[in-house]
Amino acid sequence: MTTIPIYQADAFTGRLFGGNPAAICPLKEWLPDELMQTIAVENNLAETAFFVKTATGYKLRWFTPEYEIDLCGHATLASAHILFTELGHEGNTIHFETVKAGTLTVKRDGDKYAMDFPSRPPIHIDAPNGLIEALSEKQPVEVLRSRDYFLVYESESDIRDISPDFFALSKMDTVGVIVTARGDNSDFVSRFFAPGAGIPEDPVTGSAHCNLIPYWAEKLGKNKLHAYQLSAREGELWCELKGERVLMSGKAVTYLRGEIFV
Repeated sequence: MTTIPIYQADAFTGRLFGGNPAAICPLKEWLPDELMQTIAVENNLAETAFFVKTATGYKLRWFTPEYEIDLCGHATLASAHILFTELGHEGNTIHFETVKAGTLTVKRDGDKYAMDFPSRPPIHIDAPNGLIEALSEKQPVEVLRSRDYFLVYESESDIRDISPDFFALSKMDTVGVIVTARGDNSDFVSRFFAPGAGIPEDPVTGSAHCNLIPYWAEKLGKNKLHAYQLSAREGELWCELKGERVLMSGKAVTYLRGEIFV
């Protein structure tokens, strides 16, 4: 029997039971892909992160309950939080090597963690059949796409009122669907739905902000932004556009320490 350490942390929040929970498994070497996927299914969280130490940092991978994903913000932030607070990482910077998103850097900045991610500006498209109807009776102001579909609405209340048809959204040919608008008490707000990845609504989505930050920086004419994701758990992000990179900062709290027996 093999014993694997496991932690769980709530990311993009300063309070327990807020933000987005992620499971984190530090490894000495990679497990078989099938086993990592099975652990992610068992955890039944939006993402389970696995990392292995290297000479210069850590190799990092993320799994949803359905498949391995190309980029995940909240589980990266949660992994850094666990390394800094539970595993004794020295210094204030961590470099995570990933297969599809390159090197991701996380710096500890007071009570926040600042993540350096790729900017992925969305481009305008014609809405595919059924997308708008699966979200709301209201028409969006704009429809765009990067990795995910990206719909812009008039107001924060429009975003709060969306009640998706998750079955219809699960048939879309993207990982997920972002909906966004200007915020009442922030620069912008958003929600993120990914039922095809086993995540009906993601509480707080770092990867979506790779699209949201460049979009709203251009719309609002400023590079530093404050954002909320309006899930039931809600998350808060401090964002900055820096050329072809985006910085997103947030807090995290540890919920669980344990062991997996496989």
